Amino acid sequence: MATLAAIVGSKVVFAENFPDELEPIGLETNQQDDGIPGKSNQLKILNSKPWNAETPPHLLDDEVTPSHLMFVRNNGIPPTEVDVQNWTLTIDGESVNKPITFGIKELMNDFDHHSYNLTLECGGNGRSEFNPPAKGNQWGLGAVACTKWTGVRLKDILNKVGIKDNAVYIGYYGADTHLTGDPDKVVISRGVPIKKALEDETLIAWAMNDKAIPAMNGYPLRLVIGGWPASVSGKWLTRISVRDKEHDGPKMGGHSYRVPKFPVPPGTKVPDDQMKIIESMPVKSIITYPKTGAVIPKGGTFEVRGNAWAGDLKVTKMEISIDFGVNWTKCELKDPINRLAWQRWSTKVKLPEFGYYEVWARATDEKGVAQPMVLPGWNPKGYLNNASHRIAVRQA
Repeated sequence: MATLAAIVGSKVVFAENFPDELEPIGLETNQQDDGIPGKSNQLKILNSKPWNAETPPHLLDDEVTPSHLMFVRNNGIPPTEVDVQNWTLTIDGESVNKPITFGIKELMNDFDHHSYNLTLECGGNGRSEFNPPAKGNQWGLGAVACTKWTGVRLKDILNKVGIKDNAVYIGYYGADTHLTGDPDKVVISRGVPIKKALEDETLIAWAMNDKAIPAMNGYPLRLVIGGWPASVSGKWLTRISVRDKEHDGPKMGGHSYRVPKFPVPPGTKVPDDQMKIIESMPVKSIITYPKTGAVIPKGGTFEVRGNAWAGDLKVTKMEISIDFGVNWTKCELKDPINRLAWQRWSTKVKLPEFGYYEVWARATDEKGVAQPMVLPGWNPKGYLNNASHRIAVRQA
């Protein structure tokens, strides 16, 4: 704390409350890169083979995330030539009465259209904070978005096709190419239990924010399932298989999108049979204003706002702290536009004196579960980090 005070040139207010297990954020601002096709040059690129990029939290300061600011999470190479007129979606599997193939025009013409704002978050969002480090993209907190999706309900398609009573799971397949270039190798094929697949908000979508889906986010057709890891929302969709068992496609087994069934010490090697599939995402929130590193002018009163979400659940309380978690102030919290959309929150903050502060945010879901102030349980792949978001500000 003394070192930090020397660096920022001011007193660290409430320093005596700072938890021993954390390090101060400091006043560094987010570094941004450019170069990803069809996206803002303010997205931070994690890698380009395949493309993966996140959105700095201060750019997520909208109830509906603009398409050019939605994060990119790819496992393979997106299709480079898309023939929309001949693009098809096949519904098959052990638990359908008869496989049926639809063209996009058929989907648009034969089924009712629906639009929902849906929160999609990568299961590894926040991975960079785990220690020891977990393998994979070292996401900060920007692999999340809430955009408007338009398409047809998957349940309406499945009702028309006809599914058997033994249906257990669905699994998707897309047109992306494996990084090896092998056209016969499936990049990723995940899915959800049939109950989740039949929810009203589970869509086969062709539009994001009332326009064609961006190429990097699944154009021309994708599956969108809010509240669960975004990996279940297959892009460049060509096939959905209705299974009579838990889906067993690539990235469904081993440690992929799975966490230990029981808490384990950091660094533990966990056998595959002791892992469970991630389903509903945990309660979480981000501060979108001000940007970390902000300097608050004399008077010390300013607005703090952001977004909160809780997987399949609703957020019922939002709080912030400026004294390292000793005291919490309740925020104004809006209802979601629709189920599985994130919720806007805001409050006014007055800093008691000049110096360095951290603003911490904490959401609580409808079951009374609140975000932890420090990292949650460690897991081998660094999933489900929902620790309180913190930003640094200074009153000068």
